[in-house]
Amino acid sequence: MRAVILAGGKGTRLRPYTVVLPKPLMPIGEFPILELIIKQLMSNGFDHITLAVNHQAELIQAFFGKGEKFGIKIDYCMEDKPLSTMGPLSLIDDLPDNFIVMNGDVLTDLNFKAFHNTHVNEGHIFTISSFIREQINDYGVLETNPEHSLIGFKEKPKTTFEVSMGVYMVSKKVLDYIPYNTAYGFDNLMLDLINDNKYAKVRPHSGYWLDIGRPDDYHIAIEEFEKNREKFLR
Repeated sequence: MRAVILAGGKGTRLRPYTVVLPKPLMPIGEFPILELIIKQLMSNGFDHITLAVNHQAELIQAFFGKGEKFGIKIDYCMEDKPLSTMGPLSLIDDLPDNFIVMNGDVLTDLNFKAFHNTHVNEGHIFTISSFIREQINDYGVLETNPEHSLIGFKEKPKTTFEVSMGVYMVSKKVLDYIPYNTAYGFDNLMLDLINDNKYAKVRPHSGYWLDIGRPDDYHIAIEEFEKNREKFLR
């Protein structure tokens, strides 16, 4: 099974940590987050990983090489400019009929093998792993009428959203939508598929997921991994 991991971003939201190291090499416990993801994929039966790299690519290549020390085949998709989330796929010429694409900064206990197999068995063009996220408003919210009289009040209301986890199963058919060597994101592809009446499948994940995008999230990821490492390394 094949996976493409997106590891080319600058990690600007995680500064100052990412001034020296690219975000995928930030440590979670004794492992860089990208190594942890690779170990998870390997334990789920994946045997070929392509790393889409750009920013500080030489550091990522120096650490992972061709995958010899991990016992898996690793190669690289080299971007000479930022191509967003789906654009790098246009540069990879040996993709199989179905493959996983995921961000290189995700901490999750998702069963990647089951996610892969369900997508293949059901024959979807694209499958999104989703998560229900709660967002707490830090302010008291006023409800007013047209005369500006207060008619309701909610103290720090909570809103729930179904969000993409940054983990996707992809049919090779979507390559027909992706322009060559051009910035093209997940949002572009989803809108193009919707306009073409070809709908992605959404599969909610009820386990654990964290996007390690900000310093606070990074600290949470470190704590969660140390408390429950058996959840992430099986």
